[in-house]
Amino acid sequence: MTETQGEKKTALVISAHAADFVWRCGGAIALHAELGYEVTVACLSFGERGESARLWKEGKRLAEVKAIRRAEAEAAAEVLGVHALRCLDLGDYPLDLGAEAEAQMVDIIRAVQPAFMMSHSQYDPYNTDHMRTTEFVLTCRMIAQAWGHNPGEKVLGAPQLYLFEPHQTEQMGWKPDIFLDITSVWNKKRAAMEHMNGQVHLWDYYTRVAQQRANHFKRNSGGMAGGRDCKFAEGFQSVFPRTVDEL
Repeated sequence: MTETQGEKKTALVISAHAADFVWRCGGAIALHAELGYEVTVACLSFGERGESARLWKEGKRLAEVKAIRRAEAEAAAEVLGVHALRCLDLGDYPLDLGAEAEAQMVDIIRAVQPAFMMSHSQYDPYNTDHMRTTEFVLTCRMIAQAWGHNPGEKVLGAPQLYLFEPHQTEQMGWKPDIFLDITSVWNKKRAAMEHMNGQVHLWDYYTRVAQQRANHFKRNSGGMAGGRDCKFAEGFQSVFPRTVDEL
């Protein structure tokens, strides 16, 4: 994830709901921000209807729930070093991903010109917002590459799309081919997670996920024969072939 396009290093994360970017790739965001990347996060919704059960049980109204989830996302983004947080407010359960949303996302992609992009697994029967987001992202990536779309604008190159880890990997057909060491920025990710008060039950869950992926990082970097130490990691699945000069 270190290749760049042009002089400015950029990345784009497309998150179906306001908290997804924190649980699933908060470490990657913080790490790349420290490496000098301008990381833009686009939240398609606040997760107000489907991922804010605690707030509804407390008797909050829709506008209050949205405001609380927005504030949580903004606080987490600041901790992680996000360059720009874009909240599209497209509703959730289900997301409204019509032509207007498509045009808005294409504009964001072209403006950011990301060296790489991140989004959800391609299949998720438990939360179809997630898999519809990735289909949406792939479509928008394609449009952003088209010279005939808004001629005169700078077209997109061919950034990799990394799919971050879903909640129940066994059911999603998600197979990681990259493990990223996030030990150096783990404190930032944990602090960002702790801003997500609407889903407190996930704080320790995603801590355990990061520890398990660290074990996989160590095994795949040499195992017992000198593998690099790692305490926290994130896993990703790449969609497109990666071009290399040596292995």
